[in-house]
Amino acid sequence: NGQTDRRFFSMMFPSLTALFKNEEEKKDEDGSDDDSGTYYFNTEASGTRLQRREPPSGGSSSLPDTFQTSHLLFYERFKAYQDYMLGDCKPSEVKDFTADYLEKTVEPCDWLALWSTDIFDVLVEVRDVEVKDLKARLRLVLPLQCDTRGCELNEEAMTSLLEATQHKVPLQELQVVYEESGDFDQTALALEHVRFFYKHIWREWDEEEEDDDFDYFVRCVEPRIRLYYDMLEDRVPAGLVAEYQSLLEKCSKCFQQFSALRSGLSADSDSELDNVSMVEGLKLCDQLETFKRKLRIIENPLLRYVLAYKGNARQQCVQSRGPRASGAKVVHVVTASCSTVQLQSLLSARLIPLCSSEDTEIQFHREPVSAVDSCHQGDLVIVLPGMYSVSSSIFIPDSITIEGFGFPDEVVIEKKSKGDSFVESTGADVRLSNIKFIQHDAIEGILCVRQGTLNMENCVLQCDTTGVIVRTSARLTMNMCDLYGSKGAGVEIYPGSVCSLVGNGIHHCKDGILIKDFADQMDALPSITMENNVIHNNEGYGVILVKPNTPLFLAEHPDGHTQEEKQGGSLDHHLISTSFSTPPVNTTSTSSPSLPLLAESAKNSSDGDAAVSTGRKWQFSHQLSRNVEMSIQAVEDLKDHQIFVSFQGNQFKRNGMGDFGTFCY
Repeated sequence: NGQTDRRFFSMMFPSLTALFKNEEEKKDEDGSDDDSGTYYFNTEASGTRLQRREPPSGGSSSLPDTFQTSHLLFYERFKAYQDYMLGDCKPSEVKDFTADYLEKTVEPCDWLALWSTDIFDVLVEVRDVEVKDLKARLRLVLPLQCDTRGCELNEEAMTSLLEATQHKVPLQELQVVYEESGDFDQTALALEHVRFFYKHIWREWDEEEEDDDFDYFVRCVEPRIRLYYDMLEDRVPAGLVAEYQSLLEKCSKCFQQFSALRSGLSADSDSELDNVSMVEGLKLCDQLETFKRKLRIIENPLLRYVLAYKGNARQQCVQSRGPRASGAKVVHVVTASCSTVQLQSLLSARLIPLCSSEDTEIQFHREPVSAVDSCHQGDLVIVLPGMYSVSSSIFIPDSITIEGFGFPDEVVIEKKSKGDSFVESTGADVRLSNIKFIQHDAIEGILCVRQGTLNMENCVLQCDTTGVIVRTSARLTMNMCDLYGSKGAGVEIYPGSVCSLVGNGIHHCKDGILIKDFADQMDALPSITMENNVIHNNEGYGVILVKPNTPLFLAEHPDGHTQEEKQGGSLDHHLISTSFSTPPVNTTSTSSPSLPLLAESAKNSSDGDAAVSTGRKWQFSHQLSRNVEMSIQAVEDLKDHQIFVSFQGNQFKRNGMGDFGTFCY
């Protein structure tokens, strides 16, 4: 479409598109606009009081102390960027707003700082600050005071280094020397905010956003700060953190390749080499938009909850042991202590029938983790009544059975330490029964079925963060269980999984059951059986279905079939929200000159067909990435949807937003 074509042209030739900018976007010459982002910053207004940085224990540095600025809280950074540094600026105005902020907060000259790099810290004096370039003019403090790491530096070498940089270094590399007077608190704080912004918030492609009218703080800065602190405080699964860092690296490399290719093109050239480069540029543009869209999903707290993350980025650290070489089976009994009555009951009810053959042995354990870690395929773990506190996750890589010897409220396993999840199952056929699990501080969930099959019966799951997660291709059978307390969904069901829920209570969670789908590629629909469950008193919906925006699902393949048709299904249109303001994409539109010109340029190239196909794909990914409106709405019923194999006898009571809902993105 025209918007897509203009965006691609503007990215390839930014110097030309700058000529067509509207005069109204220029700043008022009278300078009467008093923007809150340029308000003079002070530590009292922000509530921030800086302290001296404590020297490392056992250190022998002769350098003076600096201000402690790295432990600022979320609200302190939030307030600084929103009220003082950025305000409501656009991406193209970030540098100007930052320079204006520094001009009002940083002492212009004659202050001491440590010039800190990966290999040295050296004491310098700041002679001048060039806020437009984010640099400071320095001179060495003599005699030389320097700490080095893995190298030797003297006064002559440091002087030569400064001369090579024209005595200018980035402000982000300066740490202000501590003074109790308070005269340099603002300077130290301002440099920290700039340093943090360009290290964790700013992306080199932000400035090239075509839609330059949006509030940069709201769209980008706030969600990225929140994500940083969520990761810092272990509220994001380790796999998702690794995925985010990998996407950032890939996106940065892609942008650098795109920029290098763009810099070698001329707008009026008609050479075959430039035509091929334009085709390559379109492909890189498509790839760049895909990376950026995935980054936005992770950065947005709501999308992160309903979508992220699809893959198992964190590899299972415990491998399956398989059967014992001897072929023997072991019964693992877990108890800290037991009475003679309990032991007699255990012998008569379970052990004697199980140990009738000579190749069965019994092992005793004081806690459940060691028992599960000792299991091979086919083993049985019997947990006697008691309260068992564990400090690590329970990994189940083999087909074993874990059962509580009593009622669930009598056999309690509690996890208090932090970790991605409480129980992780990857065994082909795992059985779990008669146990109560109490979760504290787990990031990902109380129980995660990553692969294989888990059959759970008569268990109680007292959640703290997320409930039960059923990953793609995994199978869960959950019968007669009670699940409550999740700050996310009670049960999260991923595409391609098989989930059977019969006779369960799911209550007092954010959402009862969350059924996920993804935008980047089509997956097999989940297969869900829900019978005789009671889903009640959840904050949001009883059952919520996540679906991508309609145009993406209607994207045509080269053979003329839609993605949904190739899968063998059809769109259930009454489940898709119609409240989006973004119109459907016209895949055959040629109203804009840029993409037809690209296709014509590539006619004689072997990549011509690829360019047209890539252009169509790019339009859809671009459409999704630019669609910032999300819709959550209640629907009357979901039970006839094709994801449900069986849906009967369920009761829904007092769910805050309704029994059924859809989330469209």
